[in-house]
Amino acid sequence: MTSVANSYCQSELFDDALELFEEMKCADVEADKFVLSSILSACGRAGNLDYGKAIHDYIIQNGLEVDAHIRCALVTMYASCGCMDMAQQLYDQMIPKNMVVSTAMISGYSRHGRVMDARLIFDQMVEKDLVCWSAMISCYAESDQPQEALRLFKELQILGIRPDQVTMLSVISACAHLGVLDKAKWIHVYVDKNGFGGTLPINNALIDMYAKCGSLERARDVFEKMTRKNVISWTSMINAFAMHGDANNALSFFQKMKEANVEPNRVTFVGVLYACSHSGLVEEGRKVFAAMINEHKITPTHEHYGCMVDLFGRANLLREAVEIVETMPFAPNVVIWGSLMAACQIHGETELGEFAAKRLLELEPDHHGALVLLSNIYAKERKWQDVGDLRQLMKERGISKERGCSRIELDSEVHEFLVADRNHKQADEIYKKLDEVVRRLKLAGYAPNTNSVLVDLEEEEKKEVVLWHSEKLALCYGLINGAKDSCIRIVKNLRVCEDCHTFMKLVSKVYGREIVVRDRTRFHHYRDGVCSCRDYW
Repeated sequence: MTSVANSYCQSELFDDALELFEEMKCADVEADKFVLSSILSACGRAGNLDYGKAIHDYIIQNGLEVDAHIRCALVTMYASCGCMDMAQQLYDQMIPKNMVVSTAMISGYSRHGRVMDARLIFDQMVEKDLVCWSAMISCYAESDQPQEALRLFKELQILGIRPDQVTMLSVISACAHLGVLDKAKWIHVYVDKNGFGGTLPINNALIDMYAKCGSLERARDVFEKMTRKNVISWTSMINAFAMHGDANNALSFFQKMKEANVEPNRVTFVGVLYACSHSGLVEEGRKVFAAMINEHKITPTHEHYGCMVDLFGRANLLREAVEIVETMPFAPNVVIWGSLMAACQIHGETELGEFAAKRLLELEPDHHGALVLLSNIYAKERKWQDVGDLRQLMKERGISKERGCSRIELDSEVHEFLVADRNHKQADEIYKKLDEVVRRLKLAGYAPNTNSVLVDLEEEEKKEVVLWHSEKLALCYGLINGAKDSCIRIVKNLRVCEDCHTFMKLVSKVYGREIVVRDRTRFHHYRDGVCSCRDYW
């Protein structure tokens, strides 16, 4: 029975493994610890918490001994199913704790974004193998702490532990999230020196990494040098062009992909439609959407309909965007309402935007984006009582507006800035430089745009707030410390506001500098007073 159960689990036939256990119970065959461990493993890998709990109850009700083997299987099952409180309770009872179960705990906490809990387990481990290190690096990479992931990878190197492909994929992902080109170059050199450069998944990840670090040229270079390409390779390159606003190349590569007899998948079409929507190519987007259904027989998902709503919405074809929402074969989800809401925000369609935000909140009452939009709508209409009520509601629910944060790397060190940040060691110099930049830009016609400051402040106070946005501080740090002919690269966690967008364009012209800003959704390449997005973002 044990060998059959193991065989089912190894073949990922988890339902068969559970059915086998039911047959054993019906035949009054008592399961031993090895069968129970295999069945618990099947529950964990299938994410079947209810059945896992039933096995746990079976163990207790039949007075079976919970030895280290069973306890390990239970902890792993609960952690795999996301029931971390129960997993932790059983884990605490384990003496000694082995690496396998500790790694399962780290992975479990990682899936739920509980980084500190994962790190506590990691730090308490006496011995650590590569799997454990990889799990912790992955935890940081997936939890918006890319610098910690890279720091841990350096520790791994110091200890002389050789990473495997799984480790490297997490490290490349962390680097992509960080968005710093120098780090990306270093990782690429490491990949090639250590024999990972020939593998398809690694090369696909490198394309994505370079694209997210602002270098389409390097992403394309990796792609062109690949001896073998799959649908992920082509899709990664199409997505790279899309996020940089190069819709023509995205469409060109889509055509080349089909000529190479590589069948596009659902994700490919999301990338192509995204490229169309962010470049205002409405007719091309219509054709791609129709071809997806009629030629490639792919049934559109919420994400594809969301792209179409976004396509029409950005182009100010809101009636057609609403028509998509109303005629979809399934109920709109958070993504759909969010796309419509964002379009209304761009074009100042207050009434429809409020309607979309309220529909979104019916599906997800704590959606901070919708609550912030409603607050902004009320602020624009100077309904300060409604603004206050909404913000009080957000405070009571523990919902806060995400603070603007920008990163810039110089001399292999990453510097982070928040709005009105004065914590940097060069803060006085940065604000002095900002004053100088503003004076020079005003001579070129710049006037601070305070429309994005939606709080009840005097106009002069609003001007100060908008001038202290994090990307402006990062830019001034780059102007002070970077080489005069170097490109200034900034990563922003939110959408760039209108004032900062204008500010960057003027700085690129007045100071003769190339500036690249990655915001939440795309890249902006500023040269000679012009942005690559053509002010369509």
